[in-house]
Amino acid sequence: MTASQLATLDVAETAAILGWRFTQLVGAGFDVNDAVVVAARVEIDLHDATSLVARGCPSGTAVRILT
Repeated sequence: MTASQLATLDVAETAAILGWRFTQLVGAGFDVNDAVVVAARVEIDLHDATSLVARGCPSGTAVRILT
């Protein structure tokens, strides 16, 4: 999803998407603070993010790689 696509959604839809992304990231092993950063950056592919952590990359390092 791109930021421009997200901008076309209403507030409830946007909150639901960002909340879902956050939950997926925390469930994959991201630190809460790092999950907030990645969840808000909708241009970051969740598969890429969770794959890094699944392969042993600390979430803080994953954030630096992805942003």
